[in-house]
Amino acid sequence: MPLPSSLLCTHPAGERFFAPQKPPPAWPVDTPGGGLLRGVGSGCAGHPRGTVIFFAQFLHPGGRWARLLEGSPLRHHGNRSSGACNVVGTAALSILCGHWRYAHLNAVRGDTLNPPLLGMTHVVSEDVVRRALKRIEERTGLAWLAGELRACVEPVLSPPWILDIDVSVKPLYGHQQGRGGGRE
Repeated sequence: MPLPSSLLCTHPAGERFFAPQKPPPAWPVDTPGGGLLRGVGSGCAGHPRGTVIFFAQFLHPGGRWARLLEGSPLRHHGNRSSGACNVVGTAALSILCGHWRYAHLNAVRGDTLNPPLLGMTHVVSEDVVRRALKRIEERTGLAWLAGELRACVEPVLSPPWILDIDVSVKPLYGHQQGRGGGRE
């Protein structure tokens, strides 16, 4: 009995990557700004910096963001102070976007989606970040960042583990540059 044409597959099992695929489903992401439904794919209406959602989800459950802000040497007082959360958050958003200069901070000024993910009320200007970081004494700032980095790495280093790296050269198609010994 012949199979109906709707059950026939155009591509055999070995060519699945050619077959049309349905987009992956969206999944819930919990952030301090509230729960979000995040999807991926070309049909997903997203934000150019949409991966910050996942970074925020990493920071908050483990208390990393709260710890970073508590240990921050930034102290703001007065009615017009921006607060450590907004200053450090603006710098973090800019770094996550690949920026490396203070002038690049202005690119995240109009962002309204990502600041609430980090618990920020608003994004501050490059001048505010520059002046705030300038007030931090160098030794204090380095000790703060070194302590945060250490706190992120130490839990991974406590259990015993073995790093097994195979550094032998594997010839591809019979030849590989820099390979010594054997037949060539």
